[in-house]
Amino acid sequence: MANTYKAVEVYEPGKLRVVERPIPQPAAGQVRIRVEACGICHTDAATVMGVYPGLTLPRVPGHEVVGRIDALGSGEGRWKIGQRVGVGLIAGEDGLCVPCRRGDMVNCQNPVVSGVNSDGGYAEVMIAEARGIASIPDELSSVDAAPLMCAGITTYNALHNAGLSGGDLVAVQGIGGLGHLGVQYARHMGFHTVAIGRGRDKEKLAKDLGAHAYIDVGVEDAGSALQRMGGARAILATAPSGNAMGPLIAGLATRGKLIVIGVPNDPLQLNAFPLVFGGRMVYGSLTGTPIEIEDALHFSVLESICAVIETFPLEKAQDAYARMMEGKARFRAVLVTNAGKG
Repeated sequence: MANTYKAVEVYEPGKLRVVERPIPQPAAGQVRIRVEACGICHTDAATVMGVYPGLTLPRVPGHEVVGRIDALGSGEGRWKIGQRVGVGLIAGEDGLCVPCRRGDMVNCQNPVVSGVNSDGGYAEVMIAEARGIASIPDELSSVDAAPLMCAGITTYNALHNAGLSGGDLVAVQGIGGLGHLGVQYARHMGFHTVAIGRGRDKEKLAKDLGAHAYIDVGVEDAGSALQRMGGARAILATAPSGNAMGPLIAGLATRGKLIVIGVPNDPLQLNAFPLVFGGRMVYGSLTGTPIEIEDALHFSVLESICAVIETFPLEKAQDAYARMMEGKARFRAVLVTNAGKG
């Protein structure tokens, strides 16, 4: 076995390079993973641009990681050598802060964050906390599973935890990296699914993904269109534009929810009137715990939900990242290592 592995690290803001590193040994409570595939997520930009609070460089990005365990830290008995596992964004909690003590590990105040305070999956090898990994179903390839470790669980959990009922009108704003999964989950959870996009060219795609209806914001106001349908019980906001998200409040039914999962750079401008008169609400939703990731993966298998993916070799990480940031990827970019090609 080689003594080194390839990794793609951010060595200064905005710049990635391929390096050789010595293969590390997992400490107690950790596992070592031979990475097979790693999705590229918009959140990686916080690492690549060096703006994530507390980040120190160099750092290996990547939090949509799938691979096989090839070494166990001392005392680790649950996981097995050769087992295929995945790692998401929140890859370990402290168990001591107030959110953790109340069972809200996703909002741990001192988490292990893949690609931020620990090296992520743009690499052939990754060390992960054993408490932060999820088992991958045999029915999913590593490439197909990778985007579900973040984009999948984020959209799944946002809808699954929204207190909705079968038949409820649910709209998904944006048909991109998050939205194209959101449409699929909404349809297969039994909701009356409406996709919101710009341009008639996206209508066929939206309906192929499962949308019952499509609203083209280039020709009509989304809020008015949704109200003509009776108002949305929930709108999943995935396209990272605060300017586009704020007006969607007008499309909510009484007690409806605008659930924000795409993080825009510009602020959301909200009209307080429909919030107060109608009891509507706006809130955000972030990823999930390892067991919730497993739930999302199994649901995806049962309902044949999968991301639309473009693959790239690890050495092309810079190009793949740029393509994602430019909005050219259709719809999730995934890095594949030599182990993932076997």
